[in-house]
Amino acid sequence: MQNDAAVLILMYFILPVWLLAGCADWLCHRASHIETTSGPKESLLHLLMFAELGLPLLAAIFLEINAGIIAFMIAAFILHEATSFWDVTYAVSQRNVSPAEQHVHSFLEMIPLMAILFIISLHWGQFQALFGFGPETARFDLAWKEEPLPTGYILSVMAAILLFELIPYIEELFRTLRAKRGALAPGKAGAPKNR
Repeated sequence: MQNDAAVLILMYFILPVWLLAGCADWLCHRASHIETTSGPKESLLHLLMFAELGLPLLAAIFLEINAGIIAFMIAAFILHEATSFWDVTYAVSQRNVSPAEQHVHSFLEMIPLMAILFIISLHWGQFQALFGFGPETARFDLAWKEEPLPTGYILSVMAAILLFELIPYIEELFRTLRAKRGALAPGKAGAPKNR
């Protein structure tokens, strides 16, 4: 299956573009000084969205795709969209969300949908079975991939996620917490005055 054009597009185009968009979003947050505007609340929302789509991504990398995994991916995508709406609603009330950041958000919303559609097309029988159609029986078991992805690819993806997604967003959270703590410290500019 790894020679299938759809699999190659998923592995070497969709996933890298998605990771680049996530890193670009972090850069947009940094440029808008999230630490002094929307603060830790927005940063925590970013980490929540990372988890909402990170878990289905791990499932796609390591587990055999079946009706249960597809259902999990769809549910996670819907949850991510709701969290994304919450995030943007909060962000625009606290800071300037530039046109560049809005454009990056469009990638971050549509690329996961595109990935899920590619996965569904590769496992159409299990997608149909999820809704009681087609010749296959819906499977919901968790099993390792029968044909694992290449180890070098997996290590590269995990390293990219760590370096360009997880570390930057954890840094963002610490930066926002540090700025909030500094703003609340007595004697700092913007700190509440003692009476």
